[in-house]
Amino acid sequence: MFREVYSASKGRLNRPGFGRRHYGIQEGTGTMSEATCIVTHDVGTTGNKSCIYRIADRIELVDSWLVEYPFYTTPDGGVEQRADDWWNAICTATKAIMARTKLDPKAIKGMAFCAQMQGSIFVDEEGNALRNPMSYMDGRAVKQIERFLYNGLIRIEKWNARIVLKSLYLTGGLAATAKDPLYKYHWVKDNEPEIFARAHKWLDVKDYLIHRCTGKFGMTQDSANITFLYDTRPGKLKWHKGLCKTFNVNMDHLPPVVRSTDVVGRLTAQAAAQMGLAEGIPVFGGGGDVPLTQIGAGCTKVHDTHIYVGTSGWVVSNVDKRMVDVGNFIASILGAVPGVYNYVAEQETSGACLKWVRDHLALDEIGVYLEAQHVCEKNQEYESLFDYLNKVMEGTPPGSGGVIFTPWLHGNRSPREDPYSRGMFFNLSLTTGKRQMIRSVLEGMAYHKRWMLEAMEKKIPYRESLRFVGGGARSRVGCQIMADVTGRRIETIDNCVNAGTIGASVVCAVGLGIMKSFEDAHSLVPAVKTYEPRKEHKAMYDRQFQVFTKLYEKNAKLFRALNGDAVEK
Repeated sequence: MFREVYSASKGRLNRPGFGRRHYGIQEGTGTMSEATCIVTHDVGTTGNKSCIYRIADRIELVDSWLVEYPFYTTPDGGVEQRADDWWNAICTATKAIMARTKLDPKAIKGMAFCAQMQGSIFVDEEGNALRNPMSYMDGRAVKQIERFLYNGLIRIEKWNARIVLKSLYLTGGLAATAKDPLYKYHWVKDNEPEIFARAHKWLDVKDYLIHRCTGKFGMTQDSANITFLYDTRPGKLKWHKGLCKTFNVNMDHLPPVVRSTDVVGRLTAQAAAQMGLAEGIPVFGGGGDVPLTQIGAGCTKVHDTHIYVGTSGWVVSNVDKRMVDVGNFIASILGAVPGVYNYVAEQETSGACLKWVRDHLALDEIGVYLEAQHVCEKNQEYESLFDYLNKVMEGTPPGSGGVIFTPWLHGNRSPREDPYSRGMFFNLSLTTGKRQMIRSVLEGMAYHKRWMLEAMEKKIPYRESLRFVGGGARSRVGCQIMADVTGRRIETIDNCVNAGTIGASVVCAVGLGIMKSFEDAHSLVPAVKTYEPRKEHKAMYDRQFQVFTKLYEKNAKLFRALNGDAVEK
């Protein structure tokens, strides 16, 4: 039934680098014991990275360790992971960093998770997962969304107008795709009634993991928001009984809602032993990867904006009120900063396209390159992969010889929600080479970010400078492509791949009272590199961007003709 589409190196520890990385203007003079040490976890799609941060007059990454795990697809559009894989990765990585640093477990004063969002985990009263968690990429609940949303005499777009207006008024958004948790809830109810009958709570990824750490149930406001059952109006902030009735959701399944800086519970003796930590450490609410990456990117002020390229991708801007653009599938969600919303446009597959390039387009050349570089360890392989891609793209002229790649390998989300769309190389010729195709993948990822950014700026001010974080920001050529394609100044931070855990460390610092507010973090995460757009490439990139957007509009019906049956089954 399941197909493993990303195979982790089971049992292998992948450490992206040991040593201290500093954030802030000046070096502190205190010793390790005089500062506050915390542990944070970045629970991503393909692996968990656990980090130790030291917080004093700057934020210092002491050590980090990555442990990978797979995800699994089903023929009907499902994407699942195993809850025990997450937990084993967290425990293994935490034990590794504690052992390497030889830090006294009692020195750890707090812990928080930054995790992938829009998961769906059904648990029993003891918090045991009753089935494999359904990922944010899981799109099989097509019949469920049709039942609730695609009916009624009066429509907005293709949706029931009464439900749309009610949801927009109360939540500031709408569960408008089959990948939203609300419809995963009903998919399990319809297809696995024996599991649904045993369900005690319905959780997001980090909230499941927090319970496993503490034995306490809770859900942060960002995850509650994206169920679209949570009243996000200022002064309300609670589960809405009327919405639960409209969507036939049992309110007993909904956990208490907490803030990111709240202590949900304390580390149990059992969890502490598995992680190599001390019992009783406070575990904070933390947050999803979107809001915590915004903080970790140094974007704490209104209209600060960052671009993220990981397995998925997004563009996020801080706003001071709820916003929604139904036509472009962009909406605001409650962030970690009180009174601030994150205006979010999401891309389904972004850095995943680079993995596709590695595994299916350039694996032979990469193997030769790695052998020549005498690379034998996994962490060296990742760094060398980016070195290789930089060399390939530096030697390939901008524009990729007119080749355009569409990065919709698992459908599209914003600004055109479409589970049927797929990737393609457009405008190949007899003179097209593999290197042009590789460069076109990065350019296609940047075209899509520009598409989302320009849609967002229909409601927010134009931003001349953007922060760029995530694994994609490690490539200097990728950063320059992002600047050239978007026409904006691109800024990167030190250790850009850890923006999410930097944000989680700030959550702990605010929760512990070390920082007075989230704004204190702004000066601690400065830009370390800047990439200016090159004017000589503007006309060419503008022309290819216009073709890129038209490729979707002209092929949408063809995508559905080819992929509709597979997605809808």
